[in-house]
Amino acid sequence: MTSHSKTYENVNLEFNKAADLIDLDPGVRKILSKPMNEVTVNFPAIMDNGEVEMFTAYRVQHNNFLGPFKGGLRFHPMVDINEVRSLATWMTWKTAIANIPFGGAKGGIQFDPTCCSPDEIQRITRRFTYALGCTIGPDFDIPAPDVNTNAQIMAWILDTYVSMLPPHERQRSYHVVTGKPVDLGGSVGREKATGQGVVFLIERWAKDTGLDLSQSTFIVQGYGNVGSWAARLLGAHGAKLIAVEDSTGAIINPKGLNPETLCAYVDETKGVIDCPDTSEIDHETFLSTKADIFIPAALENQITAETAPLLNVKLVAEGANGPTDLEGNRILHEKGISVLPDILCNAGGVIVSYFEWLQNKRSEFWDLEEVDAKLHKIITNAYERVANEAKSLAVDWRTAAYVIALSRLQNVYMGRGIFP
Repeated sequence: MTSHSKTYENVNLEFNKAADLIDLDPGVRKILSKPMNEVTVNFPAIMDNGEVEMFTAYRVQHNNFLGPFKGGLRFHPMVDINEVRSLATWMTWKTAIANIPFGGAKGGIQFDPTCCSPDEIQRITRRFTYALGCTIGPDFDIPAPDVNTNAQIMAWILDTYVSMLPPHERQRSYHVVTGKPVDLGGSVGREKATGQGVVFLIERWAKDTGLDLSQSTFIVQGYGNVGSWAARLLGAHGAKLIAVEDSTGAIINPKGLNPETLCAYVDETKGVIDCPDTSEIDHETFLSTKADIFIPAALENQITAETAPLLNVKLVAEGANGPTDLEGNRILHEKGISVLPDILCNAGGVIVSYFEWLQNKRSEFWDLEEVDAKLHKIITNAYERVANEAKSLAVDWRTAAYVIALSRLQNVYMGRGIFP
C-alpha cells in the first residue's frame, strides 16, 4: 500500500468512526463516503529545450452541498489520485466545521517544480487550466494555493481562465481563484492566513490551559508558508522556537532561533540545514525535543505508531493536512498530549479565501484589521464548538470535529432531500 493509499484509508476510518458514533443516516453516509466528481487530465507542455512533455493532473470535487467546491492546488512529484481524494474530503469537513458556505475539493499536478524554470511552470500551469476548462468556475469550483503553489500561480490560472471567456463575462469572474496577488483582487492577510489561524487557536488553547506563551517553547516541522508564518506570529508572543525540520534536515538551538532570520535564510537557500548558529540533528532527535508546542506543517503521516511515542510536548497544533494517522492520534491521546486537529487548526486559509471570494463578488476591499478580526471570530467559534462537543461526548478533539462536520452535512441533506 502506498503512503497516499494509507492516508485515504485513514480518512475513511476517521469518517466511519464519527459516523458510527452519531448513527449517521445510511443514505447520507453513502453520499459522503465518495467524491462527487474526479477529473484526471493528461496534457502536453513545451519545455525550455523545445521538447514536449506530458503531465498528469487531478481535480477531485468531494462535496458541494454547503456551497461551491473549494480547495487548493499543489505541484509535487508524488501527487496521486488518493492524495487528492484525501485532501478534498478533508476540505469538506473543514468548511463544515468553520461554518462557511463552501464544499470540498483539491487538485494537483504530478511534477517537481524545483526542476523547472519559471517559464516552464507558467506554461504547465496555463495548459493545465485550459485542460480543466469548465471543471472550475467562480461559483462552482475555486482553486487556491497549496504545496509549491503561490499567488503568482493563481494569477496565471486567473488570466488563462478569463481569457477563455467572452469579454462581457471576464470582469465578473475574478473570483475563480483565491490567494491571488492583492493588486489582482487578492485579499490582504491571505498569505499568512493558515499560520495566523494556527496561532489564534494556540492562543485560545494557552488561555484555557494556563500556558504563558511568552515563556513557552515550540518546534516546527516544515518551514514553508504555514510553518514560517506560524513561527513568526507565535514568536511575536515571546515564544521560543528551538528546533525546525524540513526536507533538507533538522536543526536545533536550545537558546532559540529567530523566525524572521530563518525565513530569510530558507528563502535564499531553499532549506533550513546549515543555518548559522544551529546544530544539525536527526529526525528522531527532532521529534524527541522537549517543548511546549509542536506544529507539524509539512506533509501527511508524520505522527504514527512509530513516531508518536517520541513526542515530548503538551500540544500538537496541526498546520499540515493529515500529519497524524489514526494510531498516532490514539497514542497522543493516551499520553495526554492535546491535539488541535487539522480540519480545525489549519482552516484559516480557506476562511480567508472565503473573505477574498466575497470581496471580489461585492467589489469590496477589506483592510488587514478587518480580515484578522473576522478570521479570529470564525476560527475561535469553531474551536468552542469542537471543545464543547469533545466534552459532551467524552471523545478526542479530532472525533469531535468530525462529528460537528457530519452532523451539519446530515442536517442539510435531510432538509433538502435527494433529487429526484
